[in-house]
Amino acid sequence: MKIEIGRDKFEMAKAAAAFAADRIKAAIAARDEARVIFASAASQLEFVDEMLKRTDIEWNKVCGFHLDEYVGLPETHGASFRRFLRERLLAKLPCAVKSFTFVGGDAADRDAELARLEAAVREKPIDLACIGIGENGHIAFNDPPADFEASTAYCVVQLDQICRMQQVGEGWYPNLDAVPTHAYSMTVPQIMAAKSIAVIVPDDRKARAVAMAVDGPLTNMCPSSILRNHADCTLFLDPPAASRLRR
Repeated sequence: MKIEIGRDKFEMAKAAAAFAADRIKAAIAARDEARVIFASAASQLEFVDEMLKRTDIEWNKVCGFHLDEYVGLPETHGASFRRFLRERLLAKLPCAVKSFTFVGGDAADRDAELARLEAAVREKPIDLACIGIGENGHIAFNDPPADFEASTAYCVVQLDQICRMQQVGEGWYPNLDAVPTHAYSMTVPQIMAAKSIAVIVPDDRKARAVAMAVDGPLTNMCPSSILRNHADCTLFLDPPAASRLRR
């Protein structure tokens, strides 16, 4: 895992967008299509803004995939990750993407929704995953202890209190009781199956998780630590997020 530290979160986001654009363009050049996973969180705002500036990306050849979503949450809710991606990314692109597979958080049949997602994401290899790291070290909604051996592409997980409190702290919910207790999440093995991974992590509230991921033991108690095993993964940080690193 490589580490890049920007002067601030805006420079960090610009570097991450350059990394992502290079991988997307390479995939399109090779196969006339790029399959890309997008995260949706406050930590991704500057990165999404930088991606929108990339006029060198043929967005009509991009197949997008949704990383995670709360169980039972309608897209109209302010905290909906589907809403985040539609409003902050897709609606602002110069053209429509080739396709986008969203996680239907309020799907009536969970098993059917998981099967639909499985079929879509497993159809062809994923070229790039753009993700973050949670305050508890999670990737997607794989809270500790995460399942490093999951055989499926998506699963329904129970969210721990640190993860749920992060959503309160970011202003998505008024209090802990309002935060859903379960979510659909792409599994750790499916994230790791992406050919390239861009990990975008700003702000000092993520510094402890970053230090655990980089300097701590490789363990499912810090799910993001497994990213050290990926062949093409770069961790993009701003100085506050990098402040606890030993090296």
